Amino acid sequence: MDQYQRCVHCPAQLVILLILNLGPLCLKNQGGSFNTNLEDTAHIINGCKKQDLVCQEKLYKKFYPALFALCKTFFDDNQEILTALNNGMLKVFKNIDQYDPAKGTFFNWTYTIVRNAALTLIRDNKNKLTFELTESIQEPSENNPFRQLEWKDIYFYLGKLPSRTRCVCTLFYLEGFTIKEIVNALDMKEGAVKWHLHECRDRLKIIFEQYNIKNIG
Repeated sequence: MDQYQRCVHCPAQLVILLILNLGPLCLKNQGGSFNTNLEDTAHIINGCKKQDLVCQEKLYKKFYPALFALCKTFFDDNQEILTALNNGMLKVFKNIDQYDPAKGTFFNWTYTIVRNAALTLIRDNKNKLTFELTESIQEPSENNPFRQLEWKDIYFYLGKLPSRTRCVCTLFYLEGFTIKEIVNALDMKEGAVKWHLHECRDRLKIIFEQYNIKNIG
C-alpha cells in the first residue's frame, strides 16, 4: 500500500459522510461548495503550483469538510483541529510539485499529509496526552468493531470515545496501522497503545449496547 493510499479504506465514502454530517455547516461557513469535478480539481492544482492565492483558497474550501472531520478524529478542541488542518494544508501548498498522480489521487495525497500533520501535533503535545504502563497488556483483537456499520455511524460512535483512545482506534481499525506503526506515529509506549485499543473495545461494547448494536466484531 503506497503512502498516498494509506488512509481510510474508502476516502470517497468518507467524503460522502462528511457532506452528510459536517459538510453543509463547514461549506456554509466557508462560503463554498463541494465540487468533485476532476477537471475543476486539475485546474485548481495547476493554479496552486503557480502559487495562485485564489486557487489555494478554492482548494482549501474544496477539501475543508473532509479534512476537518479527519482532524476531528484526533482532537476535541477546535483550535487544535484547525491547527492540524492548516499545518497540513501549508505543507500541501509548499510541496504540491511533489504530487505524483501515478501513486494515487490528489485527495489521498492531501489526506495523508494532513493526517501526518495531526500526528505531529499529537507528538508535540505528548507530555499532556500520554502515560506510562508498566504492566503486561494482552494483544488487542484485530477484529474490526466497525466492519458492519455505515460510515456515518462509525464516526458517530468514534465521537463518543475519549480523544486519545479515538485516535489510536482510528489509526488501528480505520487507517490500517500496526501497533508498532502507531507507537512510532504518536511516540507512545506500546503498552499504552494496547491499553487504548482494549479501552476502545470496552467502551464501544457499552455504547453499542445502549444503541442496540449486538456485535462489535
